[in-house]
Amino acid sequence: MTGPGPRPGRDAHAAAEDAEREAPELSVLEEQALAAAQREDLAQREDLARREDLAEQDRLVSPLADADERVIEGALRPKRLAEVIGQGRVREQLSLILEGALRRGRAPDHVLLSGPPGLGKTTFAMIIAAELGAPLRITSGPAIERAGDLAAILSTLSERDVVFIDEIHRLARPAEEMLYLAMEDFRVDVVVGKGPGATAIPLEIAPFTLVGATTRAGLLPAPLRDRFGFTAHLDFYEAAELEVIVRRSADLLGVDLRDDGADEIAGRSRGTPRIANRLLRRVRDYAEVRADGVVTRELARSALELYEVDEEGLDRLDRAVLSALVTRFGGGPVGLSTLAVAVGEEAETVEVVAEPFLVRGGLMARTPRGRVATPAAWQHLGLDPPEPPGLALPGSLFE
Repeated sequence: MTGPGPRPGRDAHAAAEDAEREAPELSVLEEQALAAAQREDLAQREDLARREDLAEQDRLVSPLADADERVIEGALRPKRLAEVIGQGRVREQLSLILEGALRRGRAPDHVLLSGPPGLGKTTFAMIIAAELGAPLRITSGPAIERAGDLAAILSTLSERDVVFIDEIHRLARPAEEMLYLAMEDFRVDVVVGKGPGATAIPLEIAPFTLVGATTRAGLLPAPLRDRFGFTAHLDFYEAAELEVIVRRSADLLGVDLRDDGADEIAGRSRGTPRIANRLLRRVRDYAEVRADGVVTRELARSALELYEVDEEGLDRLDRAVLSALVTRFGGGPVGLSTLAVAVGEEAETVEVVAEPFLVRGGLMARTPRGRVATPAAWQHLGLDPPEPPGLALPGSLFE
């Protein structure tokens, strides 16, 4: 349908349309080049994420989970907010949002869950759907490669359904732009055709709640982040909370776990429930094969020493990085690539897999000049930290 009358800039607009009609091949080539660039960018991001995941998943203390482990986790997940252990602030905030939506009979605001892997973002998404009594559609950012994939999901929703998109920061750009309109106006525009003859067909969708999960909130575009009505950041768990989680999982798995054994496992779990449950299963195997099946502190300690997980939750790679930094380079500063060569790993593996926990644990610091070991790193390795410059006892200028 044409406009009611001429508007400013009409001649320029008409000239642009004439130029596009006269050179349609150029427009098609530009579209193809843009699509190719987007595919290449997406492929690079996917390749990087895939290599990071592969490097991480081989470790017993990895916060990531493969498909088989997710099946096991399904039996251990809490089903309701009242069953969730830890994350008290997020739990209370969500309960208010969900209860208010139920009383109004409307879909609650979209929810963004951010935080490191293994802290329960998927669990919270499932609980949101359960508390609302609504079906849950689960997908992930990498699985939605085109806008049409997202449109196919959204167009089949019923009112107040919950859609969960894991790793939402890895959405393809066309799908991301379609999601803006869907979240705000509950509508998607399906584009039919290409070039000047392309037509956008508006498609109304039922009001729904989107739950997005991301381990890298900084990579989310501002327009997408601003469309979430509630944002929650999941923090690492305290040892006491992990101890309760381990005891609950032991009951569900039928493991004879003593309190001191639960305390030992929780203390080595790096503040992450997924790691705590994984260590529990490995200790259970050790107890059943080499002991009477009862998990005590001494047995848990022996089992985790066999798996090279020390009392602070550091594994072989963590200790290798710390040892090289302290013994070979005097505590640093040392560059990432040099440190990676010293431990026989890729620089990317050291940076993505080992460093986050070492920095969070106060064992390593990143500085503009390179990586530096803290006094806690020396103490963890049983060594005396060197005296900082300028703290030596003053002496005569001529001594």
